[in-house]
Amino acid sequence: MELRQLRYFVAVAEELHFGRAAERTHVAQPALSKQVRNLERELGVELLDRSERRVKLTDAGRVFLEKAYSVLEGAEEAEAAAARAARGEVGRLSVGFSGYTLYGVLPEAVRAFRNRFPGVELSVQEGCTKALTEGLMGGRFDVGLLHPPLGEGAGGALELETVATEPLIAALPEDHPLAGEAEIPLSALANDTLVAACRAAGFGPRAANEEEPQTAIGLVAAGVGVALVWESMGNLKRPGVVYARLAGTPPRLETAVAWRRGNPSAVVRAFVEVVKGLDPSVSRVDGPTGARKASTILS
Repeated sequence: MELRQLRYFVAVAEELHFGRAAERTHVAQPALSKQVRNLERELGVELLDRSERRVKLTDAGRVFLEKAYSVLEGAEEAEAAAARAARGEVGRLSVGFSGYTLYGVLPEAVRAFRNRFPGVELSVQEGCTKALTEGLMGGRFDVGLLHPPLGEGAGGALELETVATEPLIAALPEDHPLAGEAEIPLSALANDTLVAACRAAGFGPRAANEEEPQTAIGLVAAGVGVALVWESMGNLKRPGVVYARLAGTPPRLETAVAWRRGNPSAVVRAFVEVVKGLDPSVSRVDGPTGARKASTILS
């Protein structure tokens, strides 16, 4: 049994005339009649009464017509669903993200993707770049928003596309000796405990090594040390914390979207394209022109 046979039969059943049914389905009348005969032969019943000048449905034909409608409707729905899936409009997507992207690309990426692809079931989970990389390689995540470099072995397994870069700024306790400075050299923090730090200034900082940005800011507020955070985090309101620019050419935090190499998922491709199409200025704020309280939005 073929779908075209069902369509031919439905056309004859509705028109009750082989000639009009042939015109409607854009097929020669002999070919249409043959396919309907083949369908009846396969079913082992007569669907049409041809004994009179006008074609009529048999009892079996009336019952079969209702089922044929359901089958054809289901086929159309399946075809439409397959097309939506091929365009990445339906399915599931697991997104892993670094905590710092909460203050950068993540909110706008999720919002834009949900607006464009409401039929996709989206789940998000936070993690450090190492955990996200392992999760991507192991199939736990479909895509990740994270910060390169990804570590050994990831280069051959993952695709990577940079979507944003942003300079780092210093977050200091408000009673820090440098808290009143508008701009400070990174080397001036050499003797401070760094909650999150880099070695670009040529010194090895004592690091508390916190992955969560809000935890890092909380430790700064508690006087544990200073933190290097990206500029957008100047929007994070926290009493007892001030921000200052880093002198010279400050280190920059790169954000990338990553996915498994060779992943054929249309949903993954759709998400990557949405992220790549974001305005890089979205969810960003200008860095501090001087040291400010964390409760002040930087401008």
